[in-house]
Amino acid sequence: MKALSRVVPAILIVCYAVVVCCAAGGATPVQAAVPIYDYEIVHVYPHDPEAFTEGLFYLNGYLYESTGLERHSSIRKVRLQTGEVLERHDIPEQYFGEGIVNWDGRLIELTWQSHVGFVYDLKTFKRQGDFHYEGEGWALTQDGSQIYMSDGTSTLRILNPKTLLPAGMIPVTLEGKPVERLNELEWVKGEIFANVWQTSWILRIDPRDGHVAGAIDLRNLLPAADTVPGKTDVLNGIAYDAQADRLFVTGKNWPKLFQIRLKPRLPTPAD
Repeated sequence: MKALSRVVPAILIVCYAVVVCCAAGGATPVQAAVPIYDYEIVHVYPHDPEAFTEGLFYLNGYLYESTGLERHSSIRKVRLQTGEVLERHDIPEQYFGEGIVNWDGRLIELTWQSHVGFVYDLKTFKRQGDFHYEGEGWALTQDGSQIYMSDGTSTLRILNPKTLLPAGMIPVTLEGKPVERLNELEWVKGEIFANVWQTSWILRIDPRDGHVAGAIDLRNLLPAADTVPGKTDVLNGIAYDAQADRLFVTGKNWPKLFQIRLKPRLPTPAD
């Protein structure tokens, strides 16, 4: 499901009222139930095109990234400005690495279908332990008091950050309808940003009740000239520098990482 070798029908799961009503050619929504945001590129940074990005976060001047695919999964500390990998730990080949989050000097990682996650020392990447969960593991983020986890469904899980045991659930809805395939997560100014897998949309989710408060349209972010057929994959990877208010996004096997600024989409005469 998460790998290139397993392709599902192309369904716009941002769906429902956000992109159901589109102008001819599907380029511009003419009706939206929630605010739509476009983007402005602030800066472009190098990104390892061999990194099948599954998780991403920014901390103390560095990016931390996890990559997927069996026999190719790793966790990395990356220099933002150059894309240089400063520290790397390869995951045992039987595991498909997924989302990561930092908590209290630890780096916590999910795996896709193995029902096991790993805990590392954030500085050394030395493995400290593991934990188990039901279902699939897709992504993680945190708000300073609890950890949020996506599992590919329309429900986000809340984890106790000390025990990593379930502590609650947040059903995510758009106009009262569930939105599935919630993937990479990032906590941004009191909201959970969630990439919707196999789309170029990021949803802004209110963690209090799970309703979608906005949708970010990142179509055409990576230029066609920078894509390699059969290798370059979907948008996946959100990181936020809260101190400098910088938002970063990238994708699986993308050669670039983008710092972007969001812009509310202005209504058109057709609206």
